[in-house]
Amino acid sequence: MLPLFPLPNVVLFPNVFLPLHIFEDRYQAMVQDALNGDRIIGMVLLRDGGQETFDDVPRVYSVGCSGLITHSARLDDGRYNIVLRGIEKFRIIEENYTLLYRRARVDPIADDCQRGNELCANRRRLEQLLVQRLSATDSDSRVPAEMANADLVNALSQYLDFDPMEKQALLEREGAVARCRSLIELLEMQSLIGDQHFSTTTTQ
Repeated sequence: MLPLFPLPNVVLFPNVFLPLHIFEDRYQAMVQDALNGDRIIGMVLLRDGGQETFDDVPRVYSVGCSGLITHSARLDDGRYNIVLRGIEKFRIIEENYTLLYRRARVDPIADDCQRGNELCANRRRLEQLLVQRLSATDSDSRVPAEMANADLVNALSQYLDFDPMEKQALLEREGAVARCRSLIELLEMQSLIGDQHFSTTTTQ
């Protein structure tokens, strides 16, 4: 059984790091149990911000990502600061509520990283859009050339300012090529909206 940590606005991707502050009692217990075991928990996104409930249990999306606790620090009041590294996608098969926190039986989902040439071509377009985006905000526009294609796509999917449901859709895409294409579409849409806004404000 995989411990589940549901949040309304966080989506974890494979091989990407995620810092978390754990303050609820049930999730403090979850982290402690994980640290005493294999150090793995599953991140899942709450549906509708956790507002809709079924049997008093907020519903979650069925696809999530497991993460390994690579760093942990317990505070004096029992809270934790932890860092997760995404491991692999999974699909929830059955949930279990016998402990303070929910657990689930899950099936792993392979995130295909084949078709390297196609991914490289898409990466070039992705880098162009990223440079445009960062240059517009006076941020450092350099893209780490040494980062593997799939890792770059996953990191951008997690860290860029997208709606949680958009990030969930990116996670659910089948493989790095499909995720990269969707990421490009999102960035192009944001760029188009930004250009239209700029054109409207400058002509007023």
